[in-house]
Amino acid sequence: MNLLSGIMSVYRHIKVFGKKGLGIYCRINSNRTEGISLNNINHPFDLRSKTSDIRTFYEIFFWREYDIQIDFDPKIIIDAGANIGLSAIFFANKYPNAKIISIEPEVSNYMLLKKNTRNYSKIITLNNALSNIGNQDLNVIDNGLGNWGFITESVGELENINVKNIIKTVSIDDIMKQNNLDYIDIVKIDIEGYEKELFETNTENWLPKTRCIIIELHDRMKPGCSNCFFKAISQYDFSFNFQGENLIFKNNNEKLHSFS
Repeated sequence: MNLLSGIMSVYRHIKVFGKKGLGIYCRINSNRTEGISLNNINHPFDLRSKTSDIRTFYEIFFWREYDIQIDFDPKIIIDAGANIGLSAIFFANKYPNAKIISIEPEVSNYMLLKKNTRNYSKIITLNNALSNIGNQDLNVIDNGLGNWGFITESVGELENINVKNIIKTVSIDDIMKQNNLDYIDIVKIDIEGYEKELFETNTENWLPKTRCIIIELHDRMKPGCSNCFFKAISQYDFSFNFQGENLIFKNNNEKLHSFS
């Protein structure tokens, strides 16, 4: 990085993060990434230096890819593909009245997710993989894409030497039953291609009862993701927008507005 680009990067950090911007820039660039503290975020959190945690941090808190415009105060958020908890932390601070159910299948990510969210009483963490069918075994696969790129596949598929661990699935129907939910305000989905299976079947109970979906599709990792998703969501009246890498779908069903 030359001097000018370094100065511009510092300036952008200060513009986004205020007085803490210079310190954040210096800490990240010197690999001192534990105990990151931001304005308007109630508790500090840890990042793993020289990993995809850094890019995730910038996507969520610098580029603010989950800072969407909605016309209601969410009470129930499902955070699928929670990684180390940065999306849950963002939601918890933006929507302090919301109960957030964060789902992460990979063990090392999940341990940091639990640590980073331990001071948020309304964040519930699940070490599971989100799927269309609950209580199934999936392999968690490391294909060398970094800590944000772990994928899941059925245990019965061809043997993969990159299996990190085996995890149980949970479905959105399961979550709704276990938490006595009549509806869901926001479902955020970033599950590295397994959205194909998620939307193949068993969406008829939860999808029409969801106010907003934030999803990143991964056809580059698993062909057919977009086809399954759009086939499922086209059965209902959702409006569409996008923000960063995410597609935003808002349910136009007026009956959902009766919930508070």
